[in-house]
Amino acid sequence: MNLTSKHLENKLSAETEQAGPSTPERILFRLKTRGPTSTAELGRELGMTAEAARQQVQKLVAEGLISGHQESAAPRAGRPRQNWDLTAAGHARFPDSHAQLTVQLIGSIRQLFGEQGLDKLIGQREQEMRADYQRHCAGIATLPKRLEKLAEIRSAEGYMARVEKQGKDWLLVEDHCPICAAAQSCQGFCRSELQLFREVVGDEASVTREEHLPAGGRRCVYRIVRV
Repeated sequence: MNLTSKHLENKLSAETEQAGPSTPERILFRLKTRGPTSTAELGRELGMTAEAARQQVQKLVAEGLISGHQESAAPRAGRPRQNWDLTAAGHARFPDSHAQLTVQLIGSIRQLFGEQGLDKLIGQREQEMRADYQRHCAGIATLPKRLEKLAEIRSAEGYMARVEKQGKDWLLVEDHCPICAAAQSCQGFCRSELQLFREVVGDEASVTREEHLPAGGRRCVYRIVRV
């Protein structure tokens, strides 16, 4: 290969790397973060023709990554709209922090040390997370800013977190749970995290969980209400 050909190959490779996520990846991310939607809506949001969107959707269906379901009640006369959502395989495309190994380890801890030993493990994790969260949130006086920092920390941990304002309340939304398998195996992890959120928020507001991904929800949602 001459230098000109080598230069062209490197240039094309660099351009490919900079091109960003593929269309199927964008569709999966859209469904993960914003929930079920139709082919037509996917096309509009991603800047594709209806036919191009349909082809991409059918590829993902064939791969078992998404599945369709009709709206239970059509908002208008005519045929019910078909919406697409991630399958279990689709959700598995996002990081799960070595789920199978984690579940096996939890089972081994239960067998060797009982529930008390597992509680100690969760307590140790909570203590370390508390110190980390307190360090990052130290000096942040206002509640909205603390919530934004909390979402930033959680996103860095893989939870795809964000804060939304809803009337006088705030919602801490986590579209992904990187420890979902562990949380399903042991609910102590989720109780521990809820307690940490309440400590970060402090006495000026209450925190309640409204949606729970390990319990079958599409995501985890926490409502923060000033008291």
